[in-house]
Amino acid sequence: MTVATLPTAHAGARWFYVQMAYVCALVAFVGFAPTYWMPVATGSFAGSPVIHLHGLLFSAWTLFFIAQTTFAATGRIDRHRSLGLLGVALATAMLFAGIMAQIHSIRIGTAAGLEFENRTFSIVPITIILYFACVVAVAIANVARPQVHKRLMLVATISLLPPAIARLVGLVAAIPIAPGHPPPIVFSLVPSFASDLLLIPVLIHDWRTRGRPHSAYLIAGAALLALQVIRVPLGSTPAWHAVTSWLLAFTA
Repeated sequence: MTVATLPTAHAGARWFYVQMAYVCALVAFVGFAPTYWMPVATGSFAGSPVIHLHGLLFSAWTLFFIAQTTFAATGRIDRHRSLGLLGVALATAMLFAGIMAQIHSIRIGTAAGLEFENRTFSIVPITIILYFACVVAVAIANVARPQVHKRLMLVATISLLPPAIARLVGLVAAIPIAPGHPPPIVFSLVPSFASDLLLIPVLIHDWRTRGRPHSAYLIAGAALLALQVIRVPLGSTPAWHAVTSWLLAFTA
């Protein structure tokens, strides 16, 4: 059966993931536009090269996800699979760049007299990228199960959005957010829960097209929500600060 002869509902379901990919890319771009893209465009951004690398890789993921969902929706599965290794390489690079960017922020904050605040808040971006990497890994392990694979890849992409949303919330609430100058860790719940709202349409879509939400959404979504909540009290613990000490020593 070709794409042209697929039932309308099935074809519409495929394009749903493309639409969600564009929504994620839009949120990421708009969120970082005032604090990154516009300053970069005007030459006024003075960030470290690791911050630029971080921004480049994470932006590349949103474009990659659009391309992959489009290939799947249009039936170009061979091209979708051929780019799979690129996705693995990109996600791996994002993992290391994300951690290095946060280590850089801790060092800037320490120099500014905000060591405790930076070590505490670092659990947020570090667990975001670790969750993303783990979900992508599970999605790749389930590449032969496309219904699981595509849902996990979407949840993984959504999980990256809180930092972008945080920039917008910070501007509205007049809370400065910059490397080395994090907000209170409890603030992370606001953009995290805001990004979780994107899981509502995907659950509704599953309910309408298959009668119930897929277990991949339920498990990955529950794990994401639990992580977002538990890292708030964990961030200020000696155990987490010991993790940051290990990371700082390892990358010294």
